[in-house]
Amino acid sequence: MKAVVAADYGPPERYAVAEVPVPRPGLGQMRVRIAAASVNPADVRLPGGEFRGVVEAQFPYIPGVDFAGTVTEIGEGVSAYAVGDEVFGTAVPRVLRAMAGTRPSVGTGAMAQYAVVEADTPLIAHRPAGLAAPDAAALATAGQAALATVRAADVRAGERVLVVGATGGVGTAVLPLLAAAGAHVIATATDADAEVVRGLGAKEVIGYQQADYPVGDVDVAINVVLPGDRLAGVAAALRAGGRLVTITFPITTAEMIGRDDVEVRFILDMDGELASMREVGEAGARGELRATIARRYSLEEGPQACADFLREHTLGKRVVVVGM
Repeated sequence: MKAVVAADYGPPERYAVAEVPVPRPGLGQMRVRIAAASVNPADVRLPGGEFRGVVEAQFPYIPGVDFAGTVTEIGEGVSAYAVGDEVFGTAVPRVLRAMAGTRPSVGTGAMAQYAVVEADTPLIAHRPAGLAAPDAAALATAGQAALATVRAADVRAGERVLVVGATGGVGTAVLPLLAAAGAHVIATATDADAEVVRGLGAKEVIGYQQADYPVGDVDVAINVVLPGDRLAGVAAALRAGGRLVTITFPITTAEMIGRDDVEVRFILDMDGELASMREVGEAGARGELRATIARRYSLEEGPQACADFLREHTLGKRVVVVGM
């Protein structure tokens, strides 16, 4: 089969499309013919060597965490899926199994014609007929993180909510959810992206710099992009008693932000306790979760998709369409 492959540690410009063996499912696993995959940080950071010393990548490395496709073979012990089922979800590289929750959703890499994934995980589900495969791939990680984050934020109608990182995959999925909750959303974005961000639900659009943030004027601040130890400026936007919700490492503490009068909530929902992939699919099919796709690439263009993700500003998600 064809797959995007990194032969060794290095930047995505070194990735290539190559012939590799078709994976076979083992106990509790299923093989999926990939229709679409979306680009995520792990696709460039792990083979880029960023995590060396903590975990070693296995080469040849096939990127692709988020996917949508059709089940073509099931392994022993799989009862929830059958050949021909349309599925989607998130499957992180197998070397990250220890970090992937109590029911790890791991796989062989989705930027390929076929991938093998675990069947019994809350981060993989049947794809509803009303959710197209590219949209499902775009919403897998981003939509699940967005749904979990908004639920954790417990936003109430009329609250002022600052979203830092509103133009990325998670941010563009968060905005419609907040708007539906009746929040007054203040979103960070460039001037070029302001119209799109407003269309997704933002009432105000501000710049990325700390000086642009409101001071002591919001009830909730949601961070989906800045490192967790660089959120003092974001926290300063909160009123006393406000809530800071963040999804980035390192885990934010009161000491890091210099405030003990606000609540800090770190969200990493690898077990789908706040939001399962089934719920993501249902919300996507209803239009509550919306996929914002910046560009679609063919499998042959997969290396370019990864390079563009790393080198260029992205509004929403970059999706590799493998086969429809």
